[in-house]
Amino acid sequence: MASDAIGLMERRLSDAGFELVAGVDEVGRGALAGPLFAAAVILPPGVEMPGLRDSKLCTRAQRERLARVIRHVAVACCVVRVQPSKIDRAGIQNCNREALRRAVRGLAVQPEYVLVDFMRMKRLPCGSLLVKKADALSRNVAAASIVAKVERDAAMRRYHRKHPQYGFATNVGYGTRHHWNALKQYGPSPIHRRSFYGVEGFIEEDGVFRPHQARNFDDEESWDDHLDQQLDQETV
Repeated sequence: MASDAIGLMERRLSDAGFELVAGVDEVGRGALAGPLFAAAVILPPGVEMPGLRDSKLCTRAQRERLARVIRHVAVACCVVRVQPSKIDRAGIQNCNREALRRAVRGLAVQPEYVLVDFMRMKRLPCGSLLVKKADALSRNVAAASIVAKVERDAAMRRYHRKHPQYGFATNVGYGTRHHWNALKQYGPSPIHRRSFYGVEGFIEEDGVFRPHQARNFDDEESWDDHLDQQLDQETV
């Protein structure tokens, strides 16, 4: 049975005089398609939230329930996303760091300290600490992972309605066997990360690059542009 985030880091920071602690985390880093989401959350010091843990250890129903509670009780919460086209231009590592920075800077209340899940951060408005397995040790990081995961999964379900052949409603953009087979049959959609290995095709044994079957998505651009305008940055 998965254990709840224990809040060890928040207690240590509180002993050092830091009360407004933000946790920041991202979701979707390794996906073949869809945006990268990042969230920053400041929970009230000492708040109790049964079931709060890393989003990957929760069911969808648990995550959605927790996300509602987190947004209700949080001192501040901010969600940002980075579109696949920017990931292809700038690279996933740069986009990941920038998304985490934007989430922290977008908080309505400036934190006194920031906890980051295993990524060294610079140019933040306050001190920060890289913590391995932070979503197990920090309630704020666990809360951020849940909020980001719920928002990204919802976006991928909306994309699924337009591109059902890839199975985004279930694989949320990750490389399942069904997803790879769909890429081979249909080629990449407008929300695929074309810079990721294999998305546009593979180099065969004879050394020749063979792209996946191409499709014309020109008439679908307006729909994707509409989604681009949603949740670019949400602050509560």
